[in-house]
Amino acid sequence: MKLPFILSLFILFTTLLLEAQESSYSNSVETMLNDDGKLGIGGYGEVHYNQPLVSEQKETGTADLHRMVMFLGYNFTKNTQFVSEIEFEFAKELWVEQAFLQHKISKHINLRAGLMLVPMGIINEYHEPVTFNGVERPLIDNRISLSTWREIGVGFSGNVLPVSMKYQLYVMNGLNGYDTKGMFTGAAGLREGRQKGSKAYVHSPSFSGKIEYYGIKSLNVGISGYLGKSQSKLFNKLHNDSIQMIARADSSVIGISMLGVDARYQINALELRGQFYINSFSNTLQYNKFTAVSGKNNDLGKSMIGYYFEAGYNIFRHIKETSQQLVPFVRYEYYNTHHSVDEETALNKSFENQIITTGITYKLNKNAVIKADLQFAKSASATEYKKVFNTGIGVMF
Repeated sequence: MKLPFILSLFILFTTLLLEAQESSYSNSVETMLNDDGKLGIGGYGEVHYNQPLVSEQKETGTADLHRMVMFLGYNFTKNTQFVSEIEFEFAKELWVEQAFLQHKISKHINLRAGLMLVPMGIINEYHEPVTFNGVERPLIDNRISLSTWREIGVGFSGNVLPVSMKYQLYVMNGLNGYDTKGMFTGAAGLREGRQKGSKAYVHSPSFSGKIEYYGIKSLNVGISGYLGKSQSKLFNKLHNDSIQMIARADSSVIGISMLGVDARYQINALELRGQFYINSFSNTLQYNKFTAVSGKNNDLGKSMIGYYFEAGYNIFRHIKETSQQLVPFVRYEYYNTHHSVDEETALNKSFENQIITTGITYKLNKNAVIKADLQFAKSASATEYKKVFNTGIGVMF
C-alpha cells in the first residue's frame, strides 16, 4: 500500500501547473560554474545541537560543528573550468568532496572528469543547509541513498533548454563491497561502501545518471539511476584460469541497481518536495554466506525502499517589505532496508522505520538560516517513538 501512495504523490506534483519556466534550483557548484570570474570562492557551514528526549530519564545532548566547507574553483577559459570542495566534518575530519574538471564541448554538452557527486536524489547534490528544511538531512538520504556520495569518474552533463531538461551521465568506480571483510549489512545498507576517491580500487565500472525536467513553472522533477557491481579486493592479481578462486571472489560481490525519483514544487507560499528510492541487489545469498562473522551469516537484504513527503508554508511570503522567510514544515519518512530478503535471511522488523519531523526554518536571507525541529522515529519492532529535539544555524556563501 505504501508504494502506490508515494507514487500518487509524485503524479500529483507533475499535474499541478502547465506553464513552462527555467528551473530556479541551484547549488554552490552550479553557481560557481556560471560565474564569469577567473577565481571562484564559496562555502557553507552548519552548527547543530541534538537533544534526545526520554521520559523519566536524563539524556546528554550533543553540540557539534557538523560541517565547514570551502569551494575553490578556477575558470581557465569560458569553456574549461575546475571546481573543488573541501570539507571539515565534526570539527576534525578532513575530506575532499569534489574535485573535477569540466570542459564545454558544445552548447548542450559538457565533459566532466574527476571526483564527482553521484547524481542520486536531491540531497546528494543540494545539501547546503539553506536548501532544505530540518536541522539534519532526511534519513533516507543516509540509509537508502548514500549522502554525501562521491566517486571518481568521467562523463557528460548539460542542459537542453528547448525541452527544459538537465542531464548527467557518468562512468565511475564502484562501491567497496569486500576489503578484508564484508562492507554491506542489513542495518547500514551500502553506506560503508563509499570509497570517496581515497585510493579507490576498481575491478569493474559502475554507471550513474540523472535526468531533470523543469518545464513546468516552479516544478523540478528528477529521475536518477545507478547500475553496477560492488568491488572486491579478491580480484586483485587473480589468474583467469583459477576457477576456484574466481568463484570465491564472485561470492564477495553483489549486483546493484538503484532507482530514484524526486520532485520539488512551490506555489506561492506553499513548498512541497518528495523523494522515492528503490534499491535491488543480486547474489545476496552467496554474499551473506561469504561475509559471515563467527559462523553467523550476514543479513544484507535483497532490496531496500525509502521515501519521504514534505510540506512547508512561508508565513512571510506576503510581506513585501522583507526578504526573510519563516517556514513551518512537516516531513514524513519511511525506509526499510529489509524490503525483501533471500531465503536464508530472517526479516528484521527493526530495519523498517518511519520518521516524522516537524519544525521551523527561519531564513534571515537566502544565505543564512536558523532551524529547529522535533523528530519522532519508530521501527516496526518498537512500541514507542524515539524523540529528539534539534536546532542549529547554517550559512552558504
